[in-house]
Amino acid sequence: MKRQIIDTIEKYNKIIILRHVRPDPDAYGSQIGLKELILENYPTKEVYAAGEHEESLTYLARLDTVERLYYKDALVIITDTGNTERIDGEFYKDSAFIMKIDHHPDVDPYGDLRWVDTTASSTSEMITALFKEAKKTNDWKMTDNAARLLFAGIVGDTGRFMFPSATEQTFELASELIKYNFNRAELFAGMYEVDRKLLHLQGHIYQNFEMDDNGAAFIKLDSATLAKFNVTASETSQLVGSLGDVKGISAWLIFIEEEDQIRVRLRSKGPVINTLAAEYGGGGHPLAAGASVHSWDEADEVISKLKEYCLK
Repeated sequence: MKRQIIDTIEKYNKIIILRHVRPDPDAYGSQIGLKELILENYPTKEVYAAGEHEESLTYLARLDTVERLYYKDALVIITDTGNTERIDGEFYKDSAFIMKIDHHPDVDPYGDLRWVDTTASSTSEMITALFKEAKKTNDWKMTDNAARLLFAGIVGDTGRFMFPSATEQTFELASELIKYNFNRAELFAGMYEVDRKLLHLQGHIYQNFEMDDNGAAFIKLDSATLAKFNVTASETSQLVGSLGDVKGISAWLIFIEEEDQIRVRLRSKGPVINTLAAEYGGGGHPLAAGASVHSWDEADEVISKLKEYCLK
C-alpha cells in the first residue's frame, strides 16, 4: 500500500492535503508534515495544506488558502479523518483522485485509494512509516520541520507515549524523528503549557466532576461556566485528559456547550466507548471518541449509558 501511495504522489503535479475539522496535533502533524515531505522531495510540485486554521496550533504551522478551482485535476490526500462528515474542506470531490490515510476505524471507506491502519498510534506515525519506505525505494529526504510536525502528531495522539496505542514501532519511528534538528523543549511548551484561565477551569473540573462506584465520570461545562472562566469551547480540548489522573476512574465524559450543540468528549481506561459515541453521530478510537447532543436531557442519556458500559 505504501508503494501505491508513493507512486500516486509522483503521478500528480498538484496535491491538496486536508484533515478533519477541529484539528489536533496529529491532524496538523500528518497533514503539514506530509506537505513538507512532498515539497522537499518533489520541489516542482504544487502542494497545499488546506483547512480552517486552529489558533491553538499556531505553534505548529499555519494553513494555506486554496480556492475551489485549484481542486480540478488535483490529487487530494485526506489524513487522520475517519468519515466524510469530518473532512475540513468542501471541494475535495472536485479533485481528480482522492486518497485516505488514517488510523481510525474504517467506518466510512471513502476515497479512490485507502490506507487505514488501526494498529498505528497516529496518522503521523503512518506518514513517518511512509517516509521510511520512500527513503529506501525513492531516496526521500526528511526535513527538520517535517520531523518536528510528525513527532508532535505522535506525541499528541499517544499522550506523551503513555497510551496503550504507543507500540514498539511507535517508539522506533519517534526515535528516528528526534535525530533531526528541532527544539523539543520548545515544541512541548507549545503543546502542553496552558493559560492561567485554563488551569482555573481545570480546577473547576476537579472540584465538580461526578463519578459513580464503577468509575463512570462526567462533567458538564455549560456556556455560563465557559464565560465565567473566559474559555472558548475549542480551548477546552486541552483539558480532556485531566480526569484520567483520577484514581478509580474507568471512563469519563466532558460535555461542552456550544452555540448549536453540546460537544461530547469521551475517554476511557478500559471500556470501549467509540460505540457509544456512534449512537450520537460520532465516533473515534475505542478509548477516545467524540459525539454531539442537542440538549442536556440527551446528555443525561449518554451519562446513563456510560454507567452501563462501566458495569460490564
